[in-house]
Amino acid sequence: MKLILGLGNPGKRYEKTRHNVGFIIADALRDEWKKFSATDWHLSKKFNAEIAECAIGDKKIVLAKPMTFMNDSGQAAQLIAAYYKLSPADILVIHDDKDLPLGQIKIQTDRGHAGHKGVESVMAHLGAKEFTRARIGIANPDPKKMGDTAKFVLDKFSIGEKRLLKKTVEEAVGQIAETLHIT
Repeated sequence: MKLILGLGNPGKRYEKTRHNVGFIIADALRDEWKKFSATDWHLSKKFNAEIAECAIGDKKIVLAKPMTFMNDSGQAAQLIAAYYKLSPADILVIHDDKDLPLGQIKIQTDRGHAGHKGVESVMAHLGAKEFTRARIGIANPDPKKMGDTAKFVLDKFSIGEKRLLKKTVEEAVGQIAETLHIT
């Protein structure tokens, strides 16, 4: 079994912001995997997360979007991992990364949090960093536009950025499926 945890913030206000790129890609994965009978999203009070499940071949996958807000994402990760008896190696976390240019994707395992509060929370609650991360670049080529990090990550994507984001989401879905050996 695998857990794919898309990081973001709940609520309409944050829906299409840079910080919610983890939710955006989790939604795209669920849509892509409808052909494998992926369930609709449902709120699990037990996990404090929206959950969708699917079986692809012999792999069972739980997609989750924590409803705890970004900085407490680890709470949901810990609850889900404990319930399904998952090790960190069974977990893939998708999150925004302001240190990567918009459109760049890096999938890595056993890395530090690099200042990302959501990833830091997941590490703290799991007591480990040996999970896989899909880092999705959101950085603007003009560093001046990223001056106030909190404001920048909570802003919505511009029209031009949305075009690149669409391609990035498609690429991320493919790379995540490849990482999990799903064809």
